[in-house]
Amino acid sequence: MAVELTNQEGGSSSSDIIPLLPIHQKQPSEAPEPLIDNIPTSTKRQALQLLFGAGGIYASFLYYGSLQEDVFRYAAQDGTKFNHVWYLQVLESLANVAFGVIALTIIGLTRSDKSKGWWGGTPNLPKEPFLSTGLTQVCSKGFTSLALANGLSFPVATLAKSGKMAPVMMGSLILGGATYSLREYFQVLAIIAGTAILSMGKKKSSSDESSALGVIFILLALAMDGLTGGVQKKLLSDLKRVNITAQPYDLMTYTNAFMMLFALLVAVVTNEFSRGLTYCRQNPEVFQLIWKFSLCSAIGQSFIFYTLARFDPLVCSTVTTTRKIFSVILSILLKGHNVSMQGWMGLGLAVGGILSEMSRKVYGDKKFKSKTSM
Repeated sequence: MAVELTNQEGGSSSSDIIPLLPIHQKQPSEAPEPLIDNIPTSTKRQALQLLFGAGGIYASFLYYGSLQEDVFRYAAQDGTKFNHVWYLQVLESLANVAFGVIALTIIGLTRSDKSKGWWGGTPNLPKEPFLSTGLTQVCSKGFTSLALANGLSFPVATLAKSGKMAPVMMGSLILGGATYSLREYFQVLAIIAGTAILSMGKKKSSSDESSALGVIFILLALAMDGLTGGVQKKLLSDLKRVNITAQPYDLMTYTNAFMMLFALLVAVVTNEFSRGLTYCRQNPEVFQLIWKFSLCSAIGQSFIFYTLARFDPLVCSTVTTTRKIFSVILSILLKGHNVSMQGWMGLGLAVGGILSEMSRKVYGDKKFKSKTSM
């Protein structure tokens, strides 16, 4: 999946950033707002902000997904393919760390209180809590890349990753005694069944037929996604216990720093770093794909934080969820995947499950709240 970072819903942005309320939840003001074409200026401003944030997420991660697929479909002149996934994770995490450091530096240099210095990060922020979330997230990304490297097609992998509610639900049922509605069970079943039907519905002539090993890796990635949610909640609770609220770019920088260190450790121990570096030197075309892919990851995460800082996390979740659906459809249409009628039916079933889950969040929870802590 193209795989993007999990939204940090509990994070807050810099205290210097004035919160902007969602379009449908304005605070009453004593004086009437100025109108432009009979529309309040704040509504127009927020509509433009949502267009900018959502457009950035779509542009970055649609291209990210396309580049990710191209990386693992690339074949050198001797027929060898790129399969150095931990080397890839080092470069992607490095790009995110670089963007995070730049963002925190800009925050520090542009805030009104110059006495705090040039670094805009949260003071006295403990780094140890980021270790576990960095570990689970890099494993999720690494296993997803291994699934693609071992023959699982990009559409199947992306749809499967959209079913991350399944391991979360299973873990909650076994460990937490949680209960779910019949609709939630059917949503998960629709995503899983649709993904399986799409996988089986790929025509036999397809060169990227899903492999059993690829399926195992995507299941491991889903298991890591299930762990990540709990680990992130523990991270935020640990910070709250010491009365510290991390900024979004703190989360981006330090989580990716630990992701990079763990990926580097695995890459060095398995000798994958040197082999990946050699492969990229011999095939500069694939390295161009990788650095563009890493850049899109960092830019996309920045747009996610921009959107989270101004709108409810549900808005951002809706944008990223629909982006995955478009990534799957564009991959099938533009990358030469041969999908039978049975496969299209499976795709429709899985997309229906994803949209049903999204609509439940929108209309069931009725959340359209501002990030008042931002």
